[in-house]
Amino acid sequence: MPRLALVALLAVAASGAASAARSPAIAVSIGARAQQPGELVVLTMTVPAHASHVRVQAFGREVTPYSAGDREWHALVGIDLDVKPGRYPMTIEADAERTTYDLVVVPKRFLTRRLTVDEAFVTPPPSAAERIAQDAQLLDLTWKSSAADRLWADRFVRPVSAQANSAFGTRSIFNGKARSPHGGADFLSPAGTPVRAPNAGRVVVARDLYYSGNTVIIDHGLGLFSMLAHFSAIEVKEGDRVTPGQVVGRVGATGRVTGAHLHWAVRASGARVDPLSVLALLGRP
Repeated sequence: MPRLALVALLAVAASGAASAARSPAIAVSIGARAQQPGELVVLTMTVPAHASHVRVQAFGREVTPYSAGDREWHALVGIDLDVKPGRYPMTIEADAERTTYDLVVVPKRFLTRRLTVDEAFVTPPPSAAERIAQDAQLLDLTWKSSAADRLWADRFVRPVSAQANSAFGTRSIFNGKARSPHGGADFLSPAGTPVRAPNAGRVVVARDLYYSGNTVIIDHGLGLFSMLAHFSAIEVKEGDRVTPGQVVGRVGATGRVTGAHLHWAVRASGARVDPLSVLALLGRP
């Protein structure tokens, strides 16, 4: 059961009287640090006894749930960074039973940061175009190819001891040019600091990428991924199984950076979410 300290917990039998009338056998609750873009939501479902198949759809995506007991199931629903404020129905099916829950996403104001980096990482030379395209294709395939089983353990851990020093979702201006929002959290750590796996999983990427430098991506299963970037050294290889807290590399300053730090990004069924929201919901006390 996810830790829900300092987390909003909303329990409902269904979304509205009409939904409840249709599917009284499914109870739904959610845990979230906030219902805003970039946040993780833990969906908890109590389904009819011996339900053999549970299905969740949210934000137009399939989200694979996992069993947490005889009748209890969980699903990790990410509110992507680009989701607009509004009401989004989530559909839950358990065998023949079906219900919906309306997730209300409220606005979030993101900061802006201005950084100076090597111009080759802002306006890349033509010679880098093919490599950048190959990296983008690799990442796109990676996010779509998660293990069908849950690989992570109960609690996530910090990959480094330092506190995050840059906010997820910050609008980034490099060398005076607007670029993509910051899709992770940065942790300012000395070069060479060991970087630990936030949780168990399988290493699906362990290589040098143009923008993120020496990068390790761990598939935690069921659409959940950790991306750890800018390493000075990678200490695992693709295909390795890792355990929570296992050293996977060393902090460095490779790729588009202003100095040595760790970049940690999380994907949940394709949605970009703040790693700190993962720690708030699924981390160690």
